[in-house]
Amino acid sequence: MPPAKPSLLETIQSPADLRRLPRAELPQLARELREFVLQSVSKTGGHLSSNLGTVELTIALHYVYDTPHDRIVWDVGHQTYPHKILTGRREGMAGLRQLGGISGFPRRDESEYDTFGTAHSSTSISAALGMALAAKLKGEQRRAVAVIGDGALSGGMAFEALNNAGSNHGLGHADMLVILNDNDMSISPPVGALNKYLARLMSGKFYAAAREGAKTVLKNTPLYELARRFEEHTKGMVVPGTIFEELGLTYVGPIDGHDLDSLIPTLQNLRDRRGPQFLHVVTKKGYGYKLAEADPVNYHGPGKFDPAVGLVKPATPPKTTFTQVFGQWLCDQAAADSRLVGITPAMREGSGMVEFEQRFPKRYHDVGIAEQHAVTFAAGLACEGLKPVVAIYSTFLQRGYDQLIHDVAIQNLPVVFALDRAGVVGADGATHCGAFDIAYIRCVPSLSLLTPADENECRKALSTAFAQDHPVAVRYPRGAGTGAAVEPTLDTLPWGRGELRRESTLPRGNGRRIAFLAFGTLLYPALRAAETLDATVANMRFVKPLDAALVLKLAREHDALVTVEEGAIMGGAGSAVLECLAAAGLNPPLLQLGLPDHFVEHGDPVKLLASLGLDAAGIEQAVQRRFGAKLAVVRPAAANF
Repeated sequence: MPPAKPSLLETIQSPADLRRLPRAELPQLARELREFVLQSVSKTGGHLSSNLGTVELTIALHYVYDTPHDRIVWDVGHQTYPHKILTGRREGMAGLRQLGGISGFPRRDESEYDTFGTAHSSTSISAALGMALAAKLKGEQRRAVAVIGDGALSGGMAFEALNNAGSNHGLGHADMLVILNDNDMSISPPVGALNKYLARLMSGKFYAAAREGAKTVLKNTPLYELARRFEEHTKGMVVPGTIFEELGLTYVGPIDGHDLDSLIPTLQNLRDRRGPQFLHVVTKKGYGYKLAEADPVNYHGPGKFDPAVGLVKPATPPKTTFTQVFGQWLCDQAAADSRLVGITPAMREGSGMVEFEQRFPKRYHDVGIAEQHAVTFAAGLACEGLKPVVAIYSTFLQRGYDQLIHDVAIQNLPVVFALDRAGVVGADGATHCGAFDIAYIRCVPSLSLLTPADENECRKALSTAFAQDHPVAVRYPRGAGTGAAVEPTLDTLPWGRGELRRESTLPRGNGRRIAFLAFGTLLYPALRAAETLDATVANMRFVKPLDAALVLKLAREHDALVTVEEGAIMGGAGSAVLECLAAAGLNPPLLQLGLPDHFVEHGDPVKLLASLGLDAAGIEQAVQRRFGAKLAVVRPAAANF
């Protein structure tokens, strides 16, 4: 029996193979690619809806452009699974987002086809513009394409880049294409034969030549301005492109982003055009998988599932997550205080604000992917006596850092920052790892930072932050903690005070009495390590203001100190403890444990923390290595923390 003929997808090891296919076979390839994405993600988890929506666009781009010589930059990058599959990483999809496997986002060190690392939004146009102008400066014939979604286009950086792209840079205008992948814009007119015809007409050489010829003939005549305005208004009746034309880009579209017979000739026409071009394509999230089409939000980033069945609720209810604790607290605090206003930069589901929006729609603001605006918007609300709560991921607040300092902290405004995804996040990797917030927040005057150890303490920390009359941030990790029961009250914590959770029975003076100063959820592995080492453990709770009295007490009563935090060691909570000790003239041996001075890769969070030495075993081993033979190691019965 002869071996089975390989599928079209199996014959594609690189885009060069794709470009050898007859165009008539591309729809079949699209079907196979979409099915492969669905089956692959169902086994590993990952982003699904967005990737199902970019199958045809990915095929068309690699078919028309000479990649990797031509540069394609994918904004955000969570929609690049089809791109990875077509660029030699089909087999690597089995290890997607797992420790040692391929990333869920483009990475320059992973493939020459990943021309720019992306994972935070609104960066693609800036990067592609740089690449296009670099090619001109070097005398190279290459094209640059930025693919940006309608959500990412709301980021101010995207419009800064568009404004710059339409400028004359001395070398002339940049030869680049911006593709708007529109899957949610209400301004988009229905996609049909007329729009397809207009798009192909406006992207073609005849239209371009006629347009430029008319400019030449009419230039410096009264008819020129009339013709220009007529063209703008005529196009404005059928396409929403006037704003892009005003910025200096030639607008084409909208066209059906799932129609290869429309995409390919339009891209071929635009590839040969000079100057900055803007193509508007309309796609559907989850396209080709009915369950994802009907519910693109829940299928945005699912875990493992059976494609034939779809997503199902687990038989055993999962532990309450920190995000859910925040969401419930937000609703309860809003019910108790009418001044509370909730703000999120396009992370309603991720930040746990769905119920808040439903219950308090007039006090809920999703500002889009605009972190800088979110922070200053909150400052404006605070100026008028309201109490804004900004729900934002640790890694995304980095994008609003100037506003955090200039607009909130300098003016000492009472804004609460609820920092989700602090510390190691897992499968999303370095771009989403909340490693730096402790270091970048604690150096800002008037800004305080709390690090709750579990779910119940998180609720109390949020209430504590809200009660202050100055800016306060509360950081908490992704997922669940120990499963601590959450009290329904709005009780607060003593301001700036930590607590002792365990005290060593060893005497001071023999070099064996150790004290752990734990910040955040690493309190619990520190407690487990302390049982073996018979060490004291303090739950510090506050990075700023630091409980200096507790730090100095522990320093005077112990032979050595160990700080533990799920954040960057450099400039982190351990550094705050060192500064406190130095100010008091104390210099006890101190070991700082936390995230090292390198970016943390993607993978399972439990495995990552173990690899970083931040589980109980790793903490114990680090202390043993540092203080060695002086320690008296005990092996008590297992304790439940």
